Formats: sequence, C-alpha cells, structure tokens
Amino acid sequence: VQLQASGGGLVQAGGSLRLSCAASGRATGSAVMGWFRQVPGKEREFVATIGWSGGASFYSDSVKGRFTISRDNAKNTVYLQMNNLKAEDTAVYYCAARQYGVPTPIPNRYDYWGQGTQVTVSS
Repeated sequence: VQLQASGGGLVQAGGSLRLSCAASGRATGSAVMGWFRQVPGKEREFVATIGWSGGASFYSDSVKGRFTISRDNAKNTVYLQMNNLKAEDTAVYYCAARQYGVPTPIPNRYDYWGQGTQVTVSS
C-alpha cells in the first residue's frame, strides 16, 4: 500500500485547510485510516482516525470540534478538514493505514505511512 498525502501549506490562524491522502496498491477499502502529526523534537501525535465504513471516527482532544476526518472508498482517499487553525497545529501531517483491526490512536498499530505534508499556521 502506498499513501500520498497532499494539501498542506501556509495559512493564517483561524483559516482552513483540507488534507487528502490517496491510497494505492492493495485494497484499502477495509483499512482503518488515521492522521498523525509531528513537530521536530517531539513524538508523533495522534490527530484522528476513521473506520473502514466511515461510520466511526475519533479525534484527539486538541482538534475535536475543529477537524473532521472522512473517507471516500470509491476513490481510495481519506480527508482531514481542518478549520479554525491555530499556531499550535503547525506540524508535518502524516496519513496512515491499518490493514486489520479497529480505529486506534496508537501509531505503531498502523501498517503503512505516507510521506507527510507540512502545515504551517501563522499567528
């Protein structure tokens, strides 16, 4: 499975961005998908995860109410809509796929990772 994240960029505080993660390779329609982020010197942080059907989604407390994860299995793509961005949201954002199992915030439970896309929020 190859994951390609895109949609990052520079935005002012209070603005919005939508990240996309396109999957290719083995069938990913049944995979749990997740978004994580990382800043230099810190561990990778859970952001959001979604079950294979899109019916179950979970968020970190820091983004709950501002970010929305969704997926389009017909396009093998997962999205992260980020609204009301804050300076502390600045990070490299990674998408990940977990081939089997349930949604989880634990990074090492995911089997495949994308290359990351930079999100910078100016205050």
